Amino acid sequence: MAWVYLVIAGIFEVVWAVALKYTMGFTRLVPSIITVFGALASFYFLSMATKTLPIGTAYAVWTGIGAMGAVIIGMLFLNEPVNAPRMVFLLFILVGIIGLKFTSGQ
Repeated sequence: MAWVYLVIAGIFEVVWAVALKYTMGFTRLVPSIITVFGALASFYFLSMATKTLPIGTAYAVWTGIGAMGAVIIGMLFLNEPVNAPRMVFLLFILVGIIGLKFTSGQ
């Protein structure tokens, strides 16, 4: 169940990271509420995952999911560059996440 919590935490990290872009320095109410809610939910589910997963593994996977998700959302919806080097580096992050999953002992 810890890995499910960790994936949920990573998804909420993507939510708050993308919403943060639209807060305009926390001057816009709705994106600010989404950002704060997403961050709190992300931290909650990360804390649930760390009850059984090693903190180094959980934190690295959590940030990896968040980073990958934010980059993918940026490329798909925010007109950020899509090119071969970016895709290769996203693949590196994915390989790291998978490697940590299979070597965590959980």
